[in-house]
Amino acid sequence: MRKNKVEKELNEQLKELCLTTVQKRYADIASMARRETLSYEEFLHELLKEESEVRQNRRRERLMKASRIPEDKNIDTFDLKRLPSKAAQQAKTLFTGAFIDYTENILVFGNPGSGKTHLLCAIGQEIIKTGRKVYFTTCSILVQELLQAKRDLVLPNMLKKLSRFDALIIDEIGYVQQNREEMEVLFTLLAERYERGSIMLSSNFPFSKWEKIFKDPMVTAAAIDRLVHHSVIIELNLPSYRMDHAKVGKSGRKIKK
Repeated sequence: MRKNKVEKELNEQLKELCLTTVQKRYADIASMARRETLSYEEFLHELLKEESEVRQNRRRERLMKASRIPEDKNIDTFDLKRLPSKAAQQAKTLFTGAFIDYTENILVFGNPGSGKTHLLCAIGQEIIKTGRKVYFTTCSILVQELLQAKRDLVLPNMLKKLSRFDALIIDEIGYVQQNREEMEVLFTLLAERYERGSIMLSSNFPFSKWEKIFKDPMVTAAAIDRLVHHSVIIELNLPSYRMDHAKVGKSGRKIKK
């Protein structure tokens, strides 16, 4: 009778403390502890370890969902062997996420289809595993959202919201040509994040052509200066992965014939 009362009160206490995994698992782990003659400390350690692991997994799932990173673009589906040796070594270092601690930027340049987006997304997913916040967006969508926020007089609020992310992935900068007003809000974001949060961006354009993006030589120089200071630059001078894959597919079909 007393045992039932204790179990009831224990379940209520665990529920109140939101220790849901402990509530589900304590009976099984208690049985295991008795079989293996664990100490009270060891029993408690096993319980809290499971609670912690479940919470960490849930947090990673929430961070992944909030990041908007395509889940299929991860480290397992990225072919590191395609990269030049220097770029491959850089990527392996960046997967640790240590660059976030120094608010370094990651700038990836290369031809269309060379794997720029996939690499940044894979790095982003590895960063999320460490508990850091990452946000993925294309440059064209980001610029339109910033411009709308400026027109609605809420640009500071949007910049503050984006500042909560440890890393901001801006994909395909320069892929779609924007006007001067649109590029001004992008520059505002870059200036706001300077030495405050990491930016990870991809571009088909080398810096020498960025005046086509920002429309003004002074703004272009200022934008590049802020990005390059504290940065890692990766050049993917590779043929298109999609084109290579398509050729292999065609070749395979011919062989079958």
